[in-house]
Amino acid sequence: MRIFVLSGQSNMAGRGGVHRRRWDGVVPPEGAPDPSIQRLSAALDWEEAREPLHADIDTAKTCGVGPGMVFARAVLPCLQEGTSVEGARAGTGIGIGLVPCAVGGTAIREWARGERLYEQMVCRARVAARYGEIEAVLWYQGESDAESDAAAAAYRGNIERLIANVRADLGMPQLPFIQVALASGDKRNIEKVRSAQFRVNLPNVVTVDAMGLALNEDNLHLTTESQVKLGNMLAEAYIKNFLTTTC
Repeated sequence: MRIFVLSGQSNMAGRGGVHRRRWDGVVPPEGAPDPSIQRLSAALDWEEAREPLHADIDTAKTCGVGPGMVFARAVLPCLQEGTSVEGARAGTGIGIGLVPCAVGGTAIREWARGERLYEQMVCRARVAARYGEIEAVLWYQGESDAESDAAAAAYRGNIERLIANVRADLGMPQLPFIQVALASGDKRNIEKVRSAQFRVNLPNVVTVDAMGLALNEDNLHLTTESQVKLGNMLAEAYIKNFLTTTC
C-alpha cells in the first residue's frame, strides 16, 4: 500500500460544499470512492475512503470535500500496476492508503512536537506504515498563523522544524513533503506566511500555490471545484517530483 498523510487545518480537512455549517453532500466524480483507495479511520481501522475524509478526525466542525480523494484518484493509475483489490481492502497490496489528520482552526504551534495534534499525526502515520510505505505528507495550513504578526514572522522556522521532526520521528529523513501556499487569510499577514512557505529550505519539499482558487462565501475556504483543482495540483507535484516510474 502506498500511504499519504493528509494534515494541516480546515482547507486540507475539506470545507468544499459546506454552507451554513451543513455539507451539501455533493461528491465530484473526480473524488468518487474506489476500492483501491483506503483511509485510516479515527479508530485506526482501514476502510474504503470516501468524502468527507476527515469526518471522524476534524469532529468539531462540519467537513466537506477536500483535496485528498481527488489526489488519490489522480495518482492511482501511476501506482496501480499489480494492485490487488482484495489486498487493498485488507490493508495490503499496492493500493493507496490515506491517513487524514487535519483539524480546522489550528495554528502551527499546535503541531509542535509534544503537542496532541502532532503526536496523533505521528501515531497514525506509524500505524499506517505497518501496511506499506509512506510516500509523502500533504500539508495545507497557515491561515491561523496569518492572524498574528508574531506567528507569521516565525512561520518559516516553525514549518521547517515540523518537517524535520516528522522525518526524524518516522525514521524517514528524505520523506517528501508537499505543502500548499495559502489561498486566503488575514490580509495583513497572508503574504508573510506565503513568503515563508516558498522560502522553506529543506530537501524534498515542494510547494503548490492555491492563490487564485475560488473560495466559499466565507472568503476563507476553498469551494468544491477548487478542491478538485487543488487535488490535481498536488497529484501533479507528486508525480513530477517524487514518482520514479513513468505515468
